[in-house]
Amino acid sequence: MTVDINAANKTLAGLRPFPVAITTVDGGFANGLMSLSAGSASIIPEAPRAMCGLTKYNMTHDMVLNSGVFVMHMLSAGDDEVDASMEILMTLGGSSGRDGDKIGKLRTKTGETGAPILLDAHSYVECRVVGSLDVQESTIFVGDVVASEVFSQAQRIKIGEAWGKLPEDWIKQYDANHVPQLQSAKDHRFGQKV
Repeated sequence: MTVDINAANKTLAGLRPFPVAITTVDGGFANGLMSLSAGSASIIPEAPRAMCGLTKYNMTHDMVLNSGVFVMHMLSAGDDEVDASMEILMTLGGSSGRDGDKIGKLRTKTGETGAPILLDAHSYVECRVVGSLDVQESTIFVGDVVASEVFSQAQRIKIGEAWGKLPEDWIKQYDANHVPQLQSAKDHRFGQKV
């Protein structure tokens, strides 16, 4: 049986409607990225868990693997908050922490785990990793929620809405930056040298 790649990608993309900002800290250095692979990981209301999938190419992956902490932030679609949401998305999604401090450009406070909390986010859950699963090109991290807060009563921004607000030159740079990340993922998945 052959896989209809277009059908699979369309179905799976529909499961990732929200861009999520992930932050962490390791050895005193804070970093973060944008992810479309995050969500709830527990059905027990009084013991919430969150999960995020991070590609091994990203510095944030190694930092979460080492420190065992991450913060998952939702972004706001509110009229007076969407510009701050776009700033978070472009800052964390537009470059690598290997190129310099990204978190210092954003308004933050220190969380329970020491990881940065983005004050202009819609809401967040802060987590300590309780388990991880290596899936070749990425790692799925599951964490117990140790702190959470909702900053906004507005709707959360969806990826299609957010993408439509990004400047064209930023999108071009993102696409260029994504090429080596995608190659790294393919190398990990299909057994090439990494």
